[in-house]
This record gives sequence, C-alpha cells and structure tokens, in this order.
Amino acid sequence: MRKMKKFAAAMLALTLTVTSLAGCGSKSEEANNGGQEAKTEESQEEGKDEVVTLKWIQVGAGMPSNYDAWQEHVNKLLEEKIGVNIDVEVVSWADWENRRSVVTNGGEYFDILFTDSTKYNSEVNLGAFLDITDLLPKAAPELYKYIPEDYWKAVSINDKIYSVPTYKDSSATQYFVWDKAMAEKYGIDYKNINTYKDLEPALKKIKDGEGTSPYVMDKSGADMLLSVYDQMGAGLPPIGVRYDDDSRTVVNALEQEDILSQLDIIHKMYKEGIINADAPNADQVPEYRMFFTAQGWSGAAKSTWGPNMGVEAEAIQFSDTVVSNTTVRGSLNAIYSGTKYPEKCLEFLQLINTDSKIRDAFYYGLEGENFNYTDDGKIERINNEWKMAGYTQGTFFNVSQLSTDEFNQWDEVKELNEKATPSVLLGFNLDTSKIETELANCRSVYEKYKSELFTGAKEPRELVKKISEELKTAGFDKVMEEAQAQIDAAYK
Repeated sequence: MRKMKKFAAAMLALTLTVTSLAGCGSKSEEANNGGQEAKTEESQEEGKDEVVTLKWIQVGAGMPSNYDAWQEHVNKLLEEKIGVNIDVEVVSWADWENRRSVVTNGGEYFDILFTDSTKYNSEVNLGAFLDITDLLPKAAPELYKYIPEDYWKAVSINDKIYSVPTYKDSSATQYFVWDKAMAEKYGIDYKNINTYKDLEPALKKIKDGEGTSPYVMDKSGADMLLSVYDQMGAGLPPIGVRYDDDSRTVVNALEQEDILSQLDIIHKMYKEGIINADAPNADQVPEYRMFFTAQGWSGAAKSTWGPNMGVEAEAIQFSDTVVSNTTVRGSLNAIYSGTKYPEKCLEFLQLINTDSKIRDAFYYGLEGENFNYTDDGKIERINNEWKMAGYTQGTFFNVSQLSTDEFNQWDEVKELNEKATPSVLLGFNLDTSKIETELANCRSVYEKYKSELFTGAKEPRELVKKISEELKTAGFDKVMEEAQAQIDAAYK
C-alpha cells in the first residue's frame, strides 16, 4: 500500500534526524479496554491521598544483596515525588523465560512487566497488557513528548499502544569485545578482526597459549547472528526477512548461507576447545572473559564491559548497524491489564525516564554502598555488585556519567542510531492473531535446539535440517505464508 510506504519513509526520516536517540487478567479485547475508563477514574481518586505500591518484574542478574536498604532509600524519593513505592522483582537470566510465562499466563498480579520483541505480540494478544493509548498523553505528558512519535508507532499493535519503549540504543550493532592485554600478549591484530573467519585462528592462539577456552559462552551462544533478519514481531528467531532484501522475501533464516557459514566456524571453535564444553548448559558466564560478543557501542568497552571485568577492554564492530521495529522493541515496559493503578504506573515510568536521580538509583544502585556522586555530579562506582539490568528500566540519556569517562558515550549511541541502516520492513507490524498456535509450537522446537546450534556443540547443517523438519511439522509453513501475504499486501 502507498500508505505503508509513506509510513516507513516517515519513520526512517525521523530515525535519521532525531538527535537524542542513542500475568494475564483476561484473554479478550475487553481485558485491555472494557472498564478501563471507570477503573482509571477510580484509581485517580484512590491515588490522591494514599501511597500505592507498584510491583515491577524485570530480568537481570537476580536480586541485589542490598535490595532492602536500596528499596527503603528509593521509596522515600518516590513517595515524596509521586506518592508511589516500588517493589522490584529481579528475575535471573536463567529463570526469566519460565517466570515470564508464569506471570503472563497464570493470572499473577503485577503492575509493570519488562518485555521485549520475543513475546510482546503474543502477550498483547493474550490480553496481558493495558491499552495505554488514550491515558498516556494525559497521565504522562512529559514521557509521551520525550519519546519520538514513531517509537510509539513501533510498539503499537493494531494502532494501540501497549508498552513504553526504552529510549536508548534503539538500533542494533554487534561487537567483538577483547581483553586488550590478553590480545596483545599473543600479538593479535584485534582491531582488524571483524568476521568469524578471521576470529577463529586468533582465538586458537590464545587457547593454545593459555590452555583454556577463551570464548566462554552461556547457552544462548551466538544467537545474535540472526539479528540481520527482521522477525516482524513474530517472536520466532528462525523466521525473517533480511534487513537489506528489497524483495522482502520471508525465509527460514537458519537455512541461509550467511548464517550457516558462520555456524560452521563456531562449530569448529567448539570442537577445538576455543568455546567452553559446557556452553550448551551454562546458565551464566563468569565475570571475566578473555573474549566475548555483545550488542551495544564501542564506548561500552571503556564505560561498562572493561570495568565490570577489571581490565582494559576494546570493542570492534563486526555487524552492520540496523534499525527496525524489532530493535525498538528490544526493551519495553508494559502495564498489567488488571492493574489497580494505571495512572500511577505511567507517572512512575515517566519519572524514571525524566528524573536523573531516580534513574541513577535504578541504574547504579544505592548511593553510599554501590556508588557516590562527585562534586561535579558524576558517578564514582564503589563496586560492580548492582544486579539490576540498566537496559530494562528506562532511557540511557539521563543516566549520570562515570567520573572516569573521558567522553560522553551517549554521543556515540546517538550517532549509531542516526546512521543505522533501516530494515526494509521498518514500520511493518505482523498481525499474529491467526497463527499464535503455530508460533507457540515453533518456538518450542527452536528452544529445544538453539543452545546446541549457537554454541557450536552440534554440526550445524545436519542440525538445521532436523530443526527445519520439526518446524514444518509445527506449522512453520503456515506462519511463513501468513507473514508473506501480509507483507505483500502492505507493500503493493
């Protein structure tokens, strides 16, 4: 449609010009909309004279050891500013998928839930999240204005807004991250290594010299390889359209040679002992790693990755920078469709996105125990023990800089976003309502094999054949046909 082309063009234009980028209560539409107006009015009156406690469930490295002291401190600030207390549950990475499913499917009460592109569409269709389209500009006008209009469009489903996007590195760039001293010890020209083909012999040098695996993975392995395929909001990594494919052809990404050739090398590294043998079953990685891959920006090596490991790190880009609906949906916070306090939830999300002191408390931890402010308002870390994941919470652009920062890393984030290559499906949103069963079945197949595939534990080409056969049995062809039909209709 001409309309879709205009929308995609408008979205791209904004992306390139914005300078500040970087439980289920009911399974029906009524759960999202019906009765919400009355509930909102009731909650407005209720919230005027009492302090309400909001339950926020998010993923991270587990509960911080000083959570109680931190909660007491932050709740004093929140109570004074907006009459809110916060109860945060930080679920470990290993337990996240199971916990998330229990919350959204089991009717457990929460107020705010971190979510992302993998299950966002399904959770909305399930009725888990509140439609905030009309309430948002009233209850959180600063937040509504702060986040670019087309970011709201990127998280909309059927023209309704069901979440608040995290305003940060909204494009995706992948990096090889090195312990600089280790790379130099073995004479590795790491700055000129930006493919897996060149990476393997370099890491073999370290493995032979150190006698241990330099590329330590957890069970997610190198699944970021699929980031060049736009998943259209399906929440199923094997399906996609390559971001630069002007024909917009839906494919099984696992079967594409650009993916298989890299998986071949990863398998070789696993057999050589370059990748740790327990990777397919590893829930977490150690704090220090000689080498790893990460999504982010090069400056994170100096501000985060290196300091967290206690070494000087260097990050070398090895992928194109891509922006899509999927990248915008990489970090979202949604409000429960059955929340008692819809307005207070939005007021809180507005505050964490606009108030630097509040943002720092969630990002860095407890002042005096995890960090201190310097005289010039920067951050001096006392330790690296804060376990909440900063990317799940709110914008990066009001996080205070570290005192050791020699530059403003957010400038690089903005530049990456401005120069990002737009996906050919930027602005397109797949309606999954007719294929939810097939998607769920296909996800189960993918989850069963992905660890062995992306850690290199099994020969990839044979394993992909097996995965593809099981995907077909689970309804993959129907999913592909439905996706292609919607794309063709949108881009006529």
